Amino acid sequence: MDLKPLNAFYVMIYRQVRRFLRARSRVVVTVVQPILWIFLFGMGMGNVFNFQNPMVDYFIKQQFNGLDYITFLLTGVVAMSIFVGSFISGVSVIFDKQFGFLKETLVSPAPRELILLGRAVGDSLVLMINAMIVLGLGFLISNELRPEGIPLAMLYAFILSIGFSSLGIAIASKMSSMEGFQMLMNLIVMPLQFVSGIFFPVERMPEWMQLIAKVNPLTYAVDGIRYWLTGRSSFNPIIDITLLLILSSISIVIAIWSFRKATIEE
Repeated sequence: MDLKPLNAFYVMIYRQVRRFLRARSRVVVTVVQPILWIFLFGMGMGNVFNFQNPMVDYFIKQQFNGLDYITFLLTGVVAMSIFVGSFISGVSVIFDKQFGFLKETLVSPAPRELILLGRAVGDSLVLMINAMIVLGLGFLISNELRPEGIPLAMLYAFILSIGFSSLGIAIASKMSSMEGFQMLMNLIVMPLQFVSGIFFPVERMPEWMQLIAKVNPLTYAVDGIRYWLTGRSSFNPIIDITLLLILSSISIVIAIWSFRKATIEE
């Protein structure tokens, strides 16, 4: 077995992890942003749904899968931090294009799919660390989380990250403008976040939104993570992992096809 192509895969993983850890500002932002969502949005909305009446509070909790709102949101924010970070990983591709590193990888003899997947896996490993930090904070503010569910919850997160990191890298390889990529990222990320069950249950959405949610990979990652961390979900966890694998695999196939077609001049 020729290990040289695999060497490119391992090198890309090492490079992405090392590059992230050296960029201290990026480390701080990717950790602080989800924490702000939890404290500013979660605790603010949590007080909106706190009526200090046992009957009313019980009814409100049933609208959020039997969870208090801060716990409901927290499990979604774990998935959101992975999802947003996956797309942001495409920014490094534009930097590499500007400084010539992308050209070197495109003309190398290593298969382009291994280069793409190496970058995606490296970025995903970093995002797992971020998710664990956010989750650690979650255990301090919620007593409804189950620590034994962390390994399986992170499996869902990793599958999501691989799919969208690959897609973000492939999209960025076709673009040369940092501003253009960020605008496109916001155009894609924002709607998918709001139709994924992060902020409110999928079953409470209008029917047309539920149709979008059912083809959104983030929906099944959020639901699976929520199930393993709290025991509450909107779908069967087996369905979650199956559809997440299918939809993320489709994203990876599209990304590989796009990256193979990338040219040095792009």
